Amino acid sequence: MKKILFLCVANSARSQIAEGLARHYLPKDIEVYSAGSAPSHLHPHAITVMSEIGIDISQQYAKFIDEIEDDHIDTIITLCAEEICPVFLSGGQRMHWPMSDPAAGSDLPDKMLESFREVRDQLLQRILVLAELIKMPVGIPSIEFHSSIRVTDLAKSTAFYSWLLNTWPKEWTHRYATFIRPDLNLNMVLVVSDGKQLNHDTLYHLGINVNNKQEVIEAFFKAKDTGLSVFKPPRTTWKGTPLHELWLTDPDGNLIEIYARLTPDELQAKPQNEQPTFLVAGTEDSYAN
Repeated sequence: MKKILFLCVANSARSQIAEGLARHYLPKDIEVYSAGSAPSHLHPHAITVMSEIGIDISQQYAKFIDEIEDDHIDTIITLCAEEICPVFLSGGQRMHWPMSDPAAGSDLPDKMLESFREVRDQLLQRILVLAELIKMPVGIPSIEFHSSIRVTDLAKSTAFYSWLLNTWPKEWTHRYATFIRPDLNLNMVLVVSDGKQLNHDTLYHLGINVNNKQEVIEAFFKAKDTGLSVFKPPRTTWKGTPLHELWLTDPDGNLIEIYARLTPDELQAKPQNEQPTFLVAGTEDSYAN
């Protein structure tokens, strides 16, 4: 990555903040630009919230996308959420970090300023991750994903993951059970806890991707029929990465997500308030939210 371009429509807030953060935190040999498809002006709130963290962007200005020489940009990051993102014709790497325009949320100055701070903080965390990734050398080639989980009851956990992965373990002893799914490049081992305290804060969740919404719903009823613990019933979530998802807990309380990505047609049904859509009637208040 040598030259990076941030794009939004007006090039007044999100992309200007991203440009300022990237110039500050990325290695100095990386050139950073921002532009828009309908540039207006650098928003004063963008200057304010950046000054709050010690970064001066007051000399930046809004630019039209055609002002950027496309043959020199190797990474393009679009920031639009509700709007149509600018199109930049270049063969560079593309990323999409959708964020709502902080200037469009409210006419109340204090509330708008808070929206600018939220965008700044979200962009800051993304750029800090990017900065660390850039420093990292090429990794080790791999052909398989492996996980090892300590469990309190080997028998019950082996049965649970046999159901979840739809296969019996390749082998098991009095101390462990090994699951192999070559089609998923998965090698997972359950290991007895030996009395050690299990820390659920370190493992957020494990996930299984299925084909479509109907399979998520079917998994819910199969889990109920099998007596498994449902943490969140089937629903479509719209914020972040839209998914049809079902959350279970394994016998040790670890979160398990069964999910399907939305089709383009399903994405068109996104509600304006972006609240989850429950997929099975009567489950809205039955489980944890």
